Amino acid sequence: MKYLLISLAAILPAWSPAGAQDSRDIRVRVGLGAQLRPEFIGADGTSAAPLFHVNFARGTKEFSFGAPDDSPSIALMSKEGFSFGPAGNIEGRREESDVGAAVGSVPRTFEAGAFAQYLAGDSIRLRAELLKGLNGHEGLVGTIGADKIWRDGDRYVVSIGPRVLLSDARFQRAYFGVTPAASLASGLPAYRPGGGVHSVAVASGMSYELNSRWGVFGFARFERLVGNAAKSPIIRQFGSRDQLSGGIGLNYTFTIRR
Repeated sequence: MKYLLISLAAILPAWSPAGAQDSRDIRVRVGLGAQLRPEFIGADGTSAAPLFHVNFARGTKEFSFGAPDDSPSIALMSKEGFSFGPAGNIEGRREESDVGAAVGSVPRTFEAGAFAQYLAGDSIRLRAELLKGLNGHEGLVGTIGADKIWRDGDRYVVSIGPRVLLSDARFQRAYFGVTPAASLASGLPAYRPGGGVHSVAVASGMSYELNSRWGVFGFARFERLVGNAAKSPIIRQFGSRDQLSGGIGLNYTFTIRR
């Protein structure tokens, strides 16, 4: 789960609960909850994990829209609905014991890259991300998606949209490949996938204000492995093509006075 959207702002230490603002104030919304998510990419089970997000808005402006599976990002430039900037993510580890066969582990991976998106009014958003594994899988992974958005200012925001996830051969071999040595050790057939689309998904998110300070937020996401990933002996024998996740939490909003 990647629920974090940051807009650049100068933050001063003095703050107070949300209330009347002027144009120089910075409103901050932080959320904390719990989620169920796949134990690793291609897992056939889920595990519990914390769920959090943070967002900023200036004065009385609405909080920026962020889908629940966006990578944490900073919008360095925003103009006429278009924005882009750096993005990053931490992909969890996969141990050999998680798979049930001697196919090798994939360390926790720190990913860095960029995003670009276009927001058409308040109702349609298009977004693309491209991240590079700095360690671990060391591959390239990208996401192309669209969201339909329904909102009434900050009182409620609901979204849903499709995703296409792509990756290079290095990424796919890390999670879905079986080397000749691993084949001998595990009994699985050797498998060397190439790059391309490895999954498609649909993601939905919501937030609702209970009052000026408190609110609730949540998400649901379904992902299905396709292409070379779906053909992997690891997925066929020990994993699942279907990846489900979801979570819910509480928001708290406060104001930093300028």
